[in-house]
Amino acid sequence: MQQNRKKHGVHVNEYLQSVSNPNVYAAGDAAATDGLPLTPVASADSHVVASNLLKGNSKKIEYPVIPSAVFTVPKMASVGMSEEEAKNSGRNIKVKQKNISDWFTYKRTNEDFAAFKVLIDEDSDQVVGAHLISNEADELINHFATAIRFGISTKELKQMIFAYPTAASDIAHML
Repeated sequence: MQQNRKKHGVHVNEYLQSVSNPNVYAAGDAAATDGLPLTPVASADSHVVASNLLKGNSKKIEYPVIPSAVFTVPKMASVGMSEEEAKNSGRNIKVKQKNISDWFTYKRTNEDFAAFKVLIDEDSDQVVGAHLISNEADELINHFATAIRFGISTKELKQMIFAYPTAASDIAHML
């Protein structure tokens, strides 16, 4: 999900250079970009700014799919489209959703609650969104972000062998 923040911050071009003063660059929350106000986005922005300051405007900012996490107990994490966005996109969406509190991965660590919702484009066989609640959600969401970013199909994800018992080892059962 992209957030339009162009009303706040320094207005910049694709090199994160101020449009009103070419001697000024802005990154992270200080820049009026479509990047989410998250630490990893600010870090990516800062790499672009540093490169452009040292090498001239040679690197443009690109925001790939960006996972986010809320560090509550249990943690919540999400990446890609929401169910509403996916259904409104005109795609043929399959929604996989389940309370997984009784799965071994979560019972062995005495988690009170764990659940997932994964959105799959049935025509392309690709994940377009994932939403997780568990103590492992912050780590697990990165696997879904990788799958979305690089177009890894659910068939390919199901072929992966992950360490067991880990949250990643449950991915195949979420698809």
